[in-house]
Amino acid sequence: MDGDFRHEFVHEPAALKRYPALVLNADYRPLSYFPLSLWPWQEAVKAVWLDRVDIVAEYETTVRSQRMEIRIPSVVVLKDYVKPRKRVAFTRFNLFLRDEFACQYCGARHDLTFDHVIPRALGGVTSWENVVAACAPCNLKKGSKTLRQSGLSLRRAPRRPGAQELIDIGRRFPPNHLHESWTDFLYWDAELEA
Repeated sequence: MDGDFRHEFVHEPAALKRYPALVLNADYRPLSYFPLSLWPWQEAVKAVWLDRVDIVAEYETTVRSQRMEIRIPSVVVLKDYVKPRKRVAFTRFNLFLRDEFACQYCGARHDLTFDHVIPRALGGVTSWENVVAACAPCNLKKGSKTLRQSGLSLRRAPRRPGAQELIDIGRRFPPNHLHESWTDFLYWDAELEA
């Protein structure tokens, strides 16, 4: 390990986040797209050491112990297949993803929160079918009123999304950082253009 690299790790803890490893299932698909299945480099090296993964791609940077030196993995594949979940968890992130990070009243993409279409004060429940992404101004305008009372209308009726639907939507919103070694594994099953 050269001095500059060691200095970064010791004096800049955020530097540890610079070498994440993309984790692929045994079928070479990411374990999850949203959030993208990433491990810190330490977890990836540990999994290699425990023989739970194979290294598919590496960073140029190495780390070493007293007995070995290893290039930091950038893509690893699990040796055992993990069955993906069929049911989509009802989370704030998945709700925003379903609604494509846009207010379902006006289409704005900033200052997002969520809104109960049928207000809880009127018996509305917190569910996929009654909650939508909403910008703060629309949410304030609607308040505890019905759509008719507020003068707002939905761009799309809320519903429970399927896992594949969220994956397809999410591919249009890539993470802020994609290492070049990951792209072949994130979009390999996308339809090719003729």
